[in-house]
Amino acid sequence: MADIIQAENLIFDYSRPGSEETETVRALDGVSLSIEEGSFTAIIGRNGSGKSTLAKNLNGLYLPSSGRVLVNGWDTADDDRIWDIRQTCGMVFQNPDNQLVASIVEDDVAFGPENLGIPSAEIRARVERVLRQVGMADYREKTAHLLSGGQKQRVAIAGVIAMEPRCILFDEPMAMLDPQGRAEIMEIIRALHRAGHTVVLITHFMDDAAGADRVVLMDQSRIVLDGEPREVFQEEEIIRAAMLEPPLAVRLAARLRARGVELPPDIITTERLVDCLCRLR
Repeated sequence: MADIIQAENLIFDYSRPGSEETETVRALDGVSLSIEEGSFTAIIGRNGSGKSTLAKNLNGLYLPSSGRVLVNGWDTADDDRIWDIRQTCGMVFQNPDNQLVASIVEDDVAFGPENLGIPSAEIRARVERVLRQVGMADYREKTAHLLSGGQKQRVAIAGVIAMEPRCILFDEPMAMLDPQGRAEIMEIIRALHRAGHTVVLITHFMDDAAGADRVVLMDQSRIVLDGEPREVFQEEEIIRAAMLEPPLAVRLAARLRARGVELPPDIITTERLVDCLCRLR
């Protein structure tokens, strides 16, 4: 498939007040990245590595200081195409309270399509469909700000997919959730990918990244690893140098190998580890 997003030698600087004068900080330093349509890419990195800044550049929320970003062939610096870009590449933020705009759930989900000029009958059909898709159909008339964190995040996701983007950027959507809420949101993300959406997931949860087609590790504003999960997570020294830990299954498998248990090198998920251990019986 063709690339839906292309970042070419992307540099992003921002100004930060210093003790004596304004300091220029380089948040992205020569990042080049292509996202294939229909793929599931996880971008990982510690706080301050540049991953969230990259996400905001990929759909035009931020504009490059140098280099360029293309979405469906459109340059994000082209003001005439910015709404086409945002409709093609939607974004779900870490804090759903920053994304909810209406007091009632169904009104919030309808907000995006209304701004796109979608006919009323089609909006109603979309709202019904996407609320069922995220498991929130029974909450359509509820007050949005009274929902739990996980429920709010589901509504925020519904509001994005109601606009029918081809690509969805998730900027640490599980960071503020408990384990159950995190698992529920992760399953929605996987379902969206299975349904044909291009997914870019910004996360610091290694186990979630292990389920992607591709993992990109960022550190100090640059990409330091890029490949399939089984390739990336074998680079333990680089991952630990970036102040991260490999997925739990990778660490357990390494300890078992050190004790003489014969396990294949491609174990990155708990399910795969359990399967391999069961086969040893």
